[in-house]
Order: sequence, then C-alpha cells, then structure tokens
Amino acid sequence: MNVKYDVLIVGTGVSGLYSALNLRTDLNILVITKSTITNTNTYLAQGGISTARNLEDIPLFIEDTMKAGKYKNKKEAVEILAKDSMCNIKAILDMGINLDRKNGELLYTREGAHSINRIVHHKDTSGKALADTLIEQAKRQKNITIWENTYLADILTASHICVGGIAIKEDRQINIHSKCVILATGGIGGLFNSSTNRRHITGDGISIAMKHNIAVKNLDYIQFHPTALYDAGDNSEKFLISEAVRGEGGKLYNTKGERFIDELLPRDVVSEAINKEIKKSSIPYVFLDISFLNSSYIKARFPSIYKECLSRDIDITKKPIPVCPAQHYFMGGIDVDLNSKTSIENLYAVGETSCTGVHGANRLASNSLLEGLVFSRRAALAINGLIDEIDIIRAIPPCIKSDINALKLEKQKSTINIFKRRVIGLNDELFSYR
Repeated sequence: MNVKYDVLIVGTGVSGLYSALNLRTDLNILVITKSTITNTNTYLAQGGISTARNLEDIPLFIEDTMKAGKYKNKKEAVEILAKDSMCNIKAILDMGINLDRKNGELLYTREGAHSINRIVHHKDTSGKALADTLIEQAKRQKNITIWENTYLADILTASHICVGGIAIKEDRQINIHSKCVILATGGIGGLFNSSTNRRHITGDGISIAMKHNIAVKNLDYIQFHPTALYDAGDNSEKFLISEAVRGEGGKLYNTKGERFIDELLPRDVVSEAINKEIKKSSIPYVFLDISFLNSSYIKARFPSIYKECLSRDIDITKKPIPVCPAQHYFMGGIDVDLNSKTSIENLYAVGETSCTGVHGANRLASNSLLEGLVFSRRAALAINGLIDEIDIIRAIPPCIKSDINALKLEKQKSTINIFKRRVIGLNDELFSYR
C-alpha cells in the first residue's frame, strides 16, 4: 500500500503533536504512533514546564540550564529555549491548557538546580494536561490524520534525501511518501530494566538514523531520576515521584533517618548520593518525606502521587516514600541544528529522540516539555517556509514489499546493539531483552 502526505510525523507526545499544530493548515499531515495516542512519556510528566518568568529572568534561566548540564550544552540552543519559553507558554494557554493559578495569576514552583520558582504546572499531572490539550486541538484540525498502533520500521531515502517512511499497521506494510518527515519517537527507556519511561519507547528513531548514517550525538548522556517509587519488580515501568515534591520541601533520609544531601542539587548529584546510601546499607531504597506538610495541601498539590502511593499502602501524608534512582531521560540523540533539522535533507527530529544540545550532560528539571514545545515549533516554522520548493516525485525510490517480522526483529536487535556498543559505562544487566 502506498500513500502520500505533505508531512509525516512519527510520535504523539508533546513534540509530535505541537509540531503538527504549528504546521500550515493547508498541508496534509499524517501523524503515526507506535501505541495509542495517549501512551507517551509526555502523559507521564508530573512536575511542569520551565519558563523564564520575565525578560530579566532569561540570563539566570540560561545559566541554571548550562550549570545543570555541566556546561556541555550548546549555548545558542539554550538561549533560544529561554527566550522562546514565554511565547510558547502563552500559545498553550491560548489552546486552553489548565495551569494552576491563584487569584488569576499563574503559580510557579521550583525544582532541583533552578535558582527561582519558574515552573508552571497542573497539580502533579502537568504532562497529561498538556497532552490532552494538544490531542483535542489536533483532532479538531481537518488537515491532520492520526494513525494509532502504527510502527515506523524505516525511513525512505533517495540520494541522501528523506522522502517518507515504511510503516507497519495491522500487519500490513504501508509506504508513506512525504515531502518532510519529523521524528518524535521519544527516548530509550524501554531498553532498560528500570526506567520511568513507557516500555515501548526503545530508541526507534535513533536506530533508524544510525542505519542511514545520519549524525547522532552524545549517546552516553543518560539521566537517571533520583526518586522513582521503589518497586521490587524487574522490567517494569517505574512510577516517578516528581522533583516537585522536593521543590515543595520534601526531604531525603537514609534508612537510619539521617539527611545526606541537599535535595535541590542537580539530578545526577542527588542520584549518585542515593546510590551511595543504598550501597552502604544494602537496602535498595532511601526515604523521601513530605508528611510534615499539611495533609490537605499534599492531596491537592500531588493527587496522582498520593493516589498511587496509597494503592501500595503508603500514605504520604503520614509516612515517607521509599525511592531509588531509575533511568529517566536521554540527553543525546539525533544531532539537529537550531531548527531541528538532521544531517539529511527533509528529515527533522524533535523532543527526546533529538539532540539539540539544550541539556548538555544533565537535563535541568522540567526543561523536557519546554524543549518539546520550543524546538518542534521551530521545526514546523522551518518546514512551512521551504516545503513548497520540495518535489519528492523525482526522488521516490521503488518500494519493495518487506518481511514485516524481519523488519521488527532487525529494529529491536539493532537498537539494543547500538547502545550496548556505544554507551559508556553500561553493562548487560541494565538492558531489557523483551
């Protein structure tokens, strides 16, 4: 089966849907997702979205992001992130997102390594609020078609130009010809035994890029979140205890009841400190306590976390939460320019599958959703300006029907092997062979 669209977008998280909504309405857009439209890491995001509070805050926001990233960030990208933050927050507010307010004014919270309170949020389900808003908007657009349970097996190329993708839907191969492709396929968490990510997110876009010799960058920059809810089960999606819990005053204690770290230091520092405590005690967790706060406030501010912990017989208004680090975010990925363009023509990458250079070696808390907004919009605007000049008819290669099972197996094996071979400091025990 062969179909033709102006733009193919792969992924329905914040980056995929927001790029679709910023493309021209006269373009015919196909958005595909490997699972269902809501089964994304965006939906899991709890803390919120970073933003500069005002023009005066931009230099400090830049410095906080650079410092957290060990100054290995691309500074031009960080400057764009900070300067474009406020207009993108306004854009999603105009779309109807419900962010927490007091007396009509936005509420801002603080998380690790931020100098001030600059994170907007919706209780502790900020990602869900954003995703639901974008999904509602996308479904209203007549020029946007969404296919769920559709797996991108490969991209189509001709003379180092991307001209579409090969998808698998209901065990049928569909060759999608398009003028531009945007990869928004997410990170690599599904490759790890212990991760806060959705299990089906397994670095597909990065694997495809490497197969086609498309530039990738910083594959060893992998972030572990300090406070996943301890779960003795292996190879399962770990429930995240948001950094906002520490931002609101939560304290970390070892199993002897001793505080051992400043809770608002960068994630890698806090994760390392927790790991040291775990090794010393041989107990696979430490405690995060917020029970000293007003119980009504806890239930209102963190309803999702309260409910999940209570389902596991942990009342966070009365006792501390057992937590441990888990793989959380990938700062590396497909190397892109400031408009999210990859090293081959007509292919863009946005969100966690890309490496904009914004995060450096360690992502600043709540910069992920913001990056998804800022750089997917830039990708869309770049495409809007050049797509009329693209003629893919001359470049479309002959499409041969492939063995679907072979395509799936090749993708899984190549992705795992890439990260075993290329990522520094990791061993087989970390990986999930599902």
